[in-house]
Amino acid sequence: MLDVNGLEAGYGDSQILFGIDFRVREGEVVTLLGRNGMGKTTTIKSIFGLVKPRAGSVKIGGKNLTGADPHRIALAGLGYVPEGRQIFPTLNVEENLRATARPGKWTLQRIYDLFPRLHERRRNMGNQLSGGEQQMLAIGRALMTNPQLVVLDEATEGLAPLIRADIWACLERLKQEGEAILVIDKNVDALTRFADRHVVVEKGRVVWTGSTPELLASPQVKDRFLHV
Repeated sequence: MLDVNGLEAGYGDSQILFGIDFRVREGEVVTLLGRNGMGKTTTIKSIFGLVKPRAGSVKIGGKNLTGADPHRIALAGLGYVPEGRQIFPTLNVEENLRATARPGKWTLQRIYDLFPRLHERRRNMGNQLSGGEQQMLAIGRALMTNPQLVVLDEATEGLAPLIRADIWACLERLKQEGEAILVIDKNVDALTRFADRHVVVEKGRVVWTGSTPELLASPQVKDRFLHV
């Protein structure tokens, strides 16, 4: 589904990533974990062509798309839920969902079934929604592209606990339906309830990878690389 090998990237003279390696298989949930400023978001931006890699490769479905423009990455089957949500503020909910929609199993009705609150607010503009509603909309918009893999950057950052619970329930449902997911978030306890594998990033390098049982059995990994 997604195969990242030896990925190096940065901004100007500053190199941020030093040989990132990981992969996501069909129907698998993989997390990118690490403290703030370790290179997780740069990794995602490099996958989507928003930051041009300096070395390494990004393969989607076996096709080398390293450094391709974002629209080509989307057409190849990656759906993006960016940090900060970045919905269209002057479009209403339904217009946001339809704006980048592609034919497939995810329809407007299925999104409203997943997030009933969006159906209630479907005529409201994007800038009239709460932070939690905007995140639901951002996830729904990504799903409406009918991707092969959904990528979420900071899935629950800044959200109230009840809304976070709704987002986690949504992701667990997506996993049950066979969706492949790559997710960044700081809530390790929530992620270990449904994620298959974890990739820990420290200073632009992958320092640990393993399954959920392996992570739960390795408290030293959380103490060394994840706790502030």
